[in-house]
Amino acid sequence: MENFRKMVLWLMVLMMATFLVECRDCVLHRVGGGRYSWAPNINFTEWSSHEQFYKGDWLYFGFDKHLYNVLEVNKTSYENCIDKNFIENITKGGRDVFNLAEAKPYYFLSGKGYCFKGMKVAVYVRDNIPPLGAPFLVYNAHVAMSGRVCQPSIRNPLGMDSGDLMGERKRVVVVRRCWDL
Repeated sequence: MENFRKMVLWLMVLMMATFLVECRDCVLHRVGGGRYSWAPNINFTEWSSHEQFYKGDWLYFGFDKHLYNVLEVNKTSYENCIDKNFIENITKGGRDVFNLAEAKPYYFLSGKGYCFKGMKVAVYVRDNIPPLGAPFLVYNAHVAMSGRVCQPSIRNPLGMDSGDLMGERKRVVVVRRCWDL
């Protein structure tokens, strides 16, 4: 009987852990922060340092396909702006997405000399989910992405009081996959 209880408890913990891993929604990261921000003279290192990338997330590159491209490269090519022997050319139409399918560093650059003008970005993808104690808090906001209003899912996953916290109304907003590119 005691072993049965331990086994049931162990299975419940395992099921909860599986649920928590699978419950994180994928995030679309707009490279550079805007709709068409894959362009020269933007500090992509600064941008990526403020983002958290997890396995299953997506990168969105918006750019003029007649001028620029997006190449996935290795670390050496990234560091030296070498656009030959790339891993993958993800350029399709100037509004391109890339799935971060593995937990590893990814390196991207634009060829044709634009890498030397700052058009390169490195992202470091994590395998684990964000901590449960750090929900995304939005202050009295409507969620909008480059002029398109997304339909947020407002929920209280941690049982937090969504009332008056430190004098301001706050609510937990989770943005679902809502991009039309």
